[in-house]
Amino acid sequence: MAIATLPGVSENRLLRGLRRAVGSQEMVLLLAILVLLLVVGAINPRFVAERNLHSIFLGNAYIAVAAIGMSMVIISGNIDISVGSLIGVLASLSGSLAVAGYPILVSWLAPLLVGALVTGFMGFLVAYLRIPSIVVTLGMLSILKGGLISVTGGAWITNLPAGYALAQLRPLGIPMPIWFMVVLTVAAALWMRYTATGRAIYAVGGNAEAARVSGISRRRTVMTVFLIHGAFVGIASVLFATQLSVIQSTVPPNLELTIITAAVVGGVSILGGTGTVIGATLAAILLAAIGSSLIFVSISPYWLRAVQGVLILITVLADLMRRRRQALAR
Repeated sequence: MAIATLPGVSENRLLRGLRRAVGSQEMVLLLAILVLLLVVGAINPRFVAERNLHSIFLGNAYIAVAAIGMSMVIISGNIDISVGSLIGVLASLSGSLAVAGYPILVSWLAPLLVGALVTGFMGFLVAYLRIPSIVVTLGMLSILKGGLISVTGGAWITNLPAGYALAQLRPLGIPMPIWFMVVLTVAAALWMRYTATGRAIYAVGGNAEAARVSGISRRRTVMTVFLIHGAFVGIASVLFATQLSVIQSTVPPNLELTIITAAVVGGVSILGGTGTVIGATLAAILLAAIGSSLIFVSISPYWLRAVQGVLILITVLADLMRRRRQALAR
């Protein structure tokens, strides 16, 4: 009898899994991207031209990479609003090392190390001194932004050496930023789902006290997630610095808002404990596509900020309603 019911049980599980996949935030975002391409492409065929799609994906791959690390931070119950300033500082550092004659590999790897050190310091303040992450990162934002302008004066970094432009390489005919975006997204998603540390990040963000009782160290987990976040920011800064032949030593405007929006719209709960990095990557692509589509339908691109705000509000409200339904179900 039990053996005879196994196929039916397996089929029910498969159907439930398919329903969850179809109704997931990732599928919603993917469908939104496809609908946007079809609708705006019908209005203005130049929107789906290869050159524009190239700009959407390659010009914003570094945002998706940074959003992966940001997703981990938010899932742990924290936030980093200094990420835009840190990318500006690390990109300038990378370019300055390359121009100064250091080996190109050093100019690529140094931002990863420095990024991890900076975010590790912030993680220490959050984890061990119990200072709220928004306070720590707000202070770091001001320090990084002010320090960068004071040191460089906003000058352009030029005369970059041959071979420095990592983002312009095309292994197997696929642009390097796409490789980084896809590989890092898949690796981070698998790591978060199947490793003890990844599950600990969800546990700490969902219920820190329950995680502590279960033997999970909140301090170690928060420190780990900030260090990893810093490495992702370092990679994003190198992709940002090498996509053109020059680097401006300033902080890209509103970059931190775009990265945080990608994480939140991607399904990461601003309250912590839930979300995936795949959703963050898809949301980064969607935001880039929306910004480009506004131009092709003759709408001011400044409306993108308003769209970002609306998307954040809708996503947060949906998350709060979901949590309320779960609480009532208990």
